[in-house]
Amino acid sequence: MTNACLIAIDGSETCLRAVDYAIRDAATRKEAPHVYLVNVQPALSGNVTRFIDGKTVEDFHRDNAEEHLAPAKARLSGSGLAYSAHVMVGEAAPSLVQFAQDKGCSMIIIGTHGFGSVIGMVMGSVATKVVHLAKVPVLLVK
Repeated sequence: MTNACLIAIDGSETCLRAVDYAIRDAATRKEAPHVYLVNVQPALSGNVTRFIDGKTVEDFHRDNAEEHLAPAKARLSGSGLAYSAHVMVGEAAPSLVQFAQDKGCSMIIIGTHGFGSVIGMVMGSVATKVVHLAKVPVLLVK
């Protein structure tokens, strides 16, 4: 396992709080981790992609992801921490967990939207699924 952490980026205020936490935490460590910012775009349905070429779909995902990643990248750029930004397409929770495993991350940091247990169960909270699937510690930031 490497000295790296994954931060899930969905464009919300809670994901920016997760970035802020990682920056503060890194300042207390002897060796700062590499930070992977990961945005997972939902796959477009076959009904949509039947009428749109692959390049247009790819551009859509990239542009949408960059909009979500930009504020987190700005905060990390000012912190001096090493980071890289990544875009994936698919189901969020398994994609995040697989990325963390592939990169040898020692932690996943994810912002929670605080819907509560009942709504989280019904809506299938990404954070809940990540906690269930991950083999490394998952830090939830409110």
